[in-house]
Amino acid sequence: MAGIDETIVREYFELNGFLVRQMRKYQVQSRAKRSEEEIDLIVINPGYREQTRRPNFMLFSNELPLIQRAVVFVKGWHSQKFTPATLRGSADIFKFLEKDVYKRAEELFAIEKDQIGEIDNFIKILVLPGLPTHEPHKSESIKLLQDVGLDAIISFRSMLQDIMSKVEINHNYSKDDFLQTLRILKNYDMVKSPQMDLFNKS
Repeated sequence: MAGIDETIVREYFELNGFLVRQMRKYQVQSRAKRSEEEIDLIVINPGYREQTRRPNFMLFSNELPLIQRAVVFVKGWHSQKFTPATLRGSADIFKFLEKDVYKRAEELFAIEKDQIGEIDNFIKILVLPGLPTHEPHKSESIKLLQDVGLDAIISFRSMLQDIMSKVEINHNYSKDDFLQTLRILKNYDMVKSPQMDLFNKS
């Protein structure tokens, strides 16, 4: 599922005007990941203009213009129930936030400062299925994710809603299997925009 998870995230950022680099085309299974392999995507907003604030921790598409560039970590835990215990119970779940990964991210963004700004302007985004809907688990999960150093989180449901709202039935997405599939589903009323009955609420 890692391939389709990253495809969804890549399409989301590209449709919102970002340049996206997928860090690898393979899945690491039989060994520990190297620092550069912990990063799934890096995204750059070529239309960025200096902002007076950073995006909120719970990220939605209307705040994407506040992002200049970011490292994106994709965790497609679609078959798991997301709770604070899920986060605390896995020793490797936040391995992507280790210092070596930060250093590698800085190297990836180390281009001409006078063209796009200071290197340390990138933010760290985690993509996940969603947060618990009930308190106190929702607040506990947010605090835990903030405490480990994340700058923002975004749910797959939010991304899928945004992608679906941008897919046009009268466009032929022959160069993009994912968007073409969504177009066909939308054409036959299998999904409705912006409420996507095909996908459960997180």
